[in-house]
Amino acid sequence: MGWGDLGAFGEPSKETPNLDQMASEGMLFLDFYTANPLCSPSRAALLTGRLPVRNGFYTTNAHARNAYTPQDIVGGIPDSELLLPEMLKKAGYVNKIIGKWHLGHRPQFHPLKHGFDEWFGSPNCHFGPFDNRALPNIPVYRDWEMIGSYRLDFKIDLKTGEANLTQIYLQEALDFISKQQASQQPFFLYWAIDATHAPVYASKPFLGTSQRGLYGDAVREIDDSIGKMLKHLQKLGISENTFVFFTSDNGAALISAPKQGGSNGRFLCGKQTTFEGGMREPAIAWWPGHIPAGGVSHQLGNVMDLFTTSLSLAGLQPPSDRQIDGIDLLPAILQGKLIDRPIFYYRGNEMMAVRVGLYKAHYWTWSNSWEEYSKGIDFCPGQNVTGVTTHTQEEHTTLPLLFHLGRDPGEKYPLSFASDEYQRAMDRISIVVQQHRATMVPGVPQLNVCDKAVMNWSPPGCGKLGKCLKPPKSDPQKCFWPH
Repeated sequence: MGWGDLGAFGEPSKETPNLDQMASEGMLFLDFYTANPLCSPSRAALLTGRLPVRNGFYTTNAHARNAYTPQDIVGGIPDSELLLPEMLKKAGYVNKIIGKWHLGHRPQFHPLKHGFDEWFGSPNCHFGPFDNRALPNIPVYRDWEMIGSYRLDFKIDLKTGEANLTQIYLQEALDFISKQQASQQPFFLYWAIDATHAPVYASKPFLGTSQRGLYGDAVREIDDSIGKMLKHLQKLGISENTFVFFTSDNGAALISAPKQGGSNGRFLCGKQTTFEGGMREPAIAWWPGHIPAGGVSHQLGNVMDLFTTSLSLAGLQPPSDRQIDGIDLLPAILQGKLIDRPIFYYRGNEMMAVRVGLYKAHYWTWSNSWEEYSKGIDFCPGQNVTGVTTHTQEEHTTLPLLFHLGRDPGEKYPLSFASDEYQRAMDRISIVVQQHRATMVPGVPQLNVCDKAVMNWSPPGCGKLGKCLKPPKSDPQKCFWPH
């Protein structure tokens, strides 16, 4: 979902009344980022508080390549990583994930082995339908075992876009909240729905209701669901004891626009890129009675901060035996303080850019290759900026491209290398980058090896359903990542 997809962020059709109300009752973050312009690494960052290059969610197969966890990936979240639900257990929390996990689908990567107590959802995205011979369909889990699969048991109509998944995920959330409130149990709910990921879907009552087409229908259903969850918290009398945060894992995927892609507002490019459109996200914090209503924050935030902030709320300290990149946002949220911190924009194994204050310096630029671009794959449609949206990997480490995001949020006008402003800003940024590089110890890359034998052929529980498939012979290969 993109920065420009919500009415509160300026979307002209104003079709997100519940999220807009959430913003009016809470705090809007205008400068909130994900840790990666792609799904899996940003989720790993959210749950560990660490950059993907530290927690292993990157590839070294080629320079600056985006990589994620498709069905044939061998890697996943390492046992050495401490996830937010594992930490919250120490304070007596019950933890549930609803929707997409995407941190590895082999048994050792199962979310219930990494701190979650309950799961309803899938290990991968809702792609398919596959033939269950060359490619197995994606399983849907309840806790330890699959209960069916996408397309076959959980229908997604590719022609109309109709699917009831968001409604199923909503009911799971409402039931979980009710159960924990009844037992007076503190809880953490990670509601990771994927209706706005192509192929986009919405349930029948929402189909055809948006001015924005099917993508807008999906956004409207998500908005409606979040409204129902917030009202449920209020009805149960626990809204003042519940911190809620809304954001996205990456910017809108312009490759699937306009029919199945969202809006990144004034920002350059989208998902897959380290330009603002790929990594700046809509973000809203809501906590009635604690967060002053109608707040707007310019605090530089990141999904990794949700790890540290959640631990702070639970009265816990972050682990001291590893580098944690997330900061505690509570001073910014509750007292309006601005915490000085940089934002690092990584793509695979490379730091592409860094933001300090209102300045963003690009050390590398790349949208995608000429070869991919010639096939119609375009992450910046209609937004060519000469020397910026490059189709070859361009290094700028000697003279970084510098933008003032206050005056130029669209990254269209690089500052003159000869200007005093450039020199002053780069003096400050260079110190930040030197310190960052001096402390950077990359994790073991998890996204290098693929093997068709590890796909979802025989997930736990397949025997009870008669859905076990015979995997092919193991043949590990180097994963190919084109972007």
